[in-house]
Amino acid sequence: MRTIKIDRRRVSTSVLERVVASLKAGAVVVYPTDTAYGLAADPANARAVRRVFAIKGRRAEKQLPLIAGSRESAAAFVRLSGLSLKLAERYWPGPLTIVAPVRGRSASGAGGTAALRVPASVWARALANGLGHPITSTSANLSGRPAIYAQDGIRRSFAGRRHQPDIFLDAGRLRPRPPSTIVKVSRGKVIILRAGPVKPALKRPLKRPVRADDEAIKLRSHGVVKL
Repeated sequence: MRTIKIDRRRVSTSVLERVVASLKAGAVVVYPTDTAYGLAADPANARAVRRVFAIKGRRAEKQLPLIAGSRESAAAFVRLSGLSLKLAERYWPGPLTIVAPVRGRSASGAGGTAALRVPASVWARALANGLGHPITSTSANLSGRPAIYAQDGIRRSFAGRRHQPDIFLDAGRLRPRPPSTIVKVSRGKVIILRAGPVKPALKRPLKRPVRADDEAIKLRSHGVVKL
């Protein structure tokens, strides 16, 4: 795993170009978000997605959440309308993930959904914009372990493991924040799938919340999205 020191508040164009080129070639990158460190890969690259699951030490049975570079690029990838669009306009960029129908087709056929957000992290947005479509945003920790906020935790987590990320964008110690709130809109109601820092006006909570130690969630489509 190659480490590149970065300023989390300012994007270096030269570093960004190199990392985006690596993502396009199938690399998996540890990068800072507005919550914790995440694992970025090209969701349209099936091999890269499989590597993310291998690095986390979990079975590839769930679709990974995604990060978009802007509200406009998110709206080009998923269908946002009505209440979901209002949520996006109010809380993006920020730690709110919205589950919405994917535009186009996924590898498992039509009718898929994606969990997507636009973060308040310049590097996360820049990577997605550089790639030209959303990147994966699952937390950069082994399955079942807590989210990681410090560079030493990243190194310890993957040291000596067979499957490791290719690049670590080291932004130093991040301010610890809980994982993003995950919601979906159904029949005009906001349904919470995982509680988090954003608390929109919720009319009906999910009876069994998603585990807070991981951002992979069960969606209708488990395939890789064809872009």
